[in-house]
Amino acid sequence: MEPVSNIILIDRMVRRRAAISHALSAARIHVEPFENIREIASAWPRSGVVMLHDTAGSVAELVERMAEHGEWFPIIAFSEDPSTHHVVEAVLQGAIDYIAWPMSPEELSETLVRAMARSESFGNAKLREVVARTRVDVLTRREREVLSGVASGLSNRLIGEKLSISPRTVEIHRANMLNKLGARHTSEAIRIAIEAAMVS
Repeated sequence: MEPVSNIILIDRMVRRRAAISHALSAARIHVEPFENIREIASAWPRSGVVMLHDTAGSVAELVERMAEHGEWFPIIAFSEDPSTHHVVEAVLQGAIDYIAWPMSPEELSETLVRAMARSESFGNAKLREVVARTRVDVLTRREREVLSGVASGLSNRLIGEKLSISPRTVEIHRANMLNKLGARHTSEAIRIAIEAAMVS
């Protein structure tokens, strides 16, 4: 089993943060501890896997910050005695795995290695989807409709006919949509639409 090189630990509780850091260093895993998402957002690490204490909406908030920053790290959420609902919610928001704390250093190390292996196969795609959806969420309803038309390969004229607006209006919505998505080309916007599961 390959060691996990770097864990970015986000947990507001000092004692639990210290206990997890101790358990990880016993398993020879480097830990960068942070108190909250705001703190990590002001000093993004170069690489690593985020171990995030799960509170309401924390995974979604971290994914949103990563989308704004244009950087992503696989997220492993954790809490004490998590309910099935919390685990499902965290995974839907973009976590690649969920850990119930406490656990032994050996168990923790093995769990992290397994989670990382899983992230190689589907974590990147899942997080790309969440990040793309976050970007698409800033669009107006009309801009989303135009993006959907563009991603389906329709011309401005055909999109206009479908939405009962002029091709010129489609052009304006299209320019606004590209700008909001931070896409330099239409192909980039199409990729975002595909990643956001807007196109099957």
